[in-house]
Amino acid sequence: MKSQGWNVRIFKREQRSLFGEILDWMLTPLLLLWPISLALTWLVAQGLANKPFDRALVYNVQALAQQVRLGPDKKIDFSLPQPASELLRADETDLVYYQVRGAAGEHLSGERDLPAPPADQDKGSSYEVHIRDDEMRGLEVRVAYTWIRLDAKNQPPALVQVAETREKRSVLAAEIIKGVMLPQFALLPLAVLLVWLALVRGIKPLSELEERIRERKPDDLSPLDDKAVPMEVAPLVVSVNELLERLKDSIVTQKRFLADAAHQLKTPLAGLRMQADLAQRSGSSEEDLKKSLQQIGRASVQATHTVNQLLSLARAEGGGTHVAQQSCDMVLLSSEVLQDCLPRAMDKGLDLGYEGVDPGTLGAQVQGNATLLKEMLRNLVENAMLYTPSTSERQGVITVRVLVDPYSRALVMQVEDNGPGIPLPERDLVFQPFYRALGTNVDGSGLGLPIVKEIAQQHGATVSIDYAHHGPTPHGACFTLRFATS
Repeated sequence: MKSQGWNVRIFKREQRSLFGEILDWMLTPLLLLWPISLALTWLVAQGLANKPFDRALVYNVQALAQQVRLGPDKKIDFSLPQPASELLRADETDLVYYQVRGAAGEHLSGERDLPAPPADQDKGSSYEVHIRDDEMRGLEVRVAYTWIRLDAKNQPPALVQVAETREKRSVLAAEIIKGVMLPQFALLPLAVLLVWLALVRGIKPLSELEERIRERKPDDLSPLDDKAVPMEVAPLVVSVNELLERLKDSIVTQKRFLADAAHQLKTPLAGLRMQADLAQRSGSSEEDLKKSLQQIGRASVQATHTVNQLLSLARAEGGGTHVAQQSCDMVLLSSEVLQDCLPRAMDKGLDLGYEGVDPGTLGAQVQGNATLLKEMLRNLVENAMLYTPSTSERQGVITVRVLVDPYSRALVMQVEDNGPGIPLPERDLVFQPFYRALGTNVDGSGLGLPIVKEIAQQHGATVSIDYAHHGPTPHGACFTLRFATS
């Protein structure tokens, strides 16, 4: 009991929800991409916030550069009007610094401690503005600077720099991020809800299909409608329909087997009961009792034969794709069947023989079930022995042949007799269960040839019937089995 409970718990743990799995695969990327979206938005916001303030820095640097001149003594001179200086420092949020250096690096105006540009940087053309990030007095600043060549032949360029702290930039970037992120905080739950509703709507056809299957009656094996389901579910419905079709065929076969068994066993069992009643009657002579016992023996033999034939037919019809496949030499199987049937043939005075290729001949092998193939051959031989009379005037002859077509390498088997033969109108009817040709006083169940046809179809062979001897009075039956070439 403990092991069973453990198995149940394992089954429940391993069982997965299709709805939950799809929801996980849809929401997990969404939740993973959301932080990435935040980071990318922050980077974009930083770039957007820098652009307008960088333009202002560039304008200020260019304005200061216009105040740098070359004096009469060929020295660089810089003078900043008082209104321009006050305007430059009029920012209420950020701190603005500037610096002007001469050609020799001497300080001309502004803050002395403003960091210089990298020494290895190309100074470029005159008045070309560059922007860099730097640090001033422990604060991060954005610096715009340019080199000015007033006398390119004799003097190095002068340097003009304007630096600004990043407070306004940070405030603007934060506002941009808030403007983008706040709607996302509202839209994310809405997106999750819409995904949930879409999944519920998407798997609704599966729920409807489940309801239709549950509402079916146990005996309703009609196919499901594969047009009313999504395209992705249609192959599953088609497979279920194929399973229902096979199940229907199996049930029909079982019902037919039960009906056939009841019908065929009714007569011999009734005869057994009647003969037993006759034997039990008082006043019956010893001769009458002996005849009753003989009749009981014949009826039991007939009942046994009928049961064996019914079981063979059920096994042949129910084999389907479950037939164990192996290489079978049809010459050896024919030899075994002939040895089994030889004592009965000798009792009836029949000439039973074999013609054809030797065992092991290339092409005389087929892939199939040896037991069913022997059952098929035995039924053909027994059918020939039943309908082939042997008299003093003409001995009954039955010949089993195994031939291999030298061109197509197709395997052909024949069972031929010199009996009355089967007329053309009855050749299709003899393969129906329980059919027996009229005018023949032969005891039989009428199941031998249906068994032959069923086994032949399972092994990819065709069965045909023809007269064994043609002429003015055709007679004899020749059953031909032709196996498909591999």
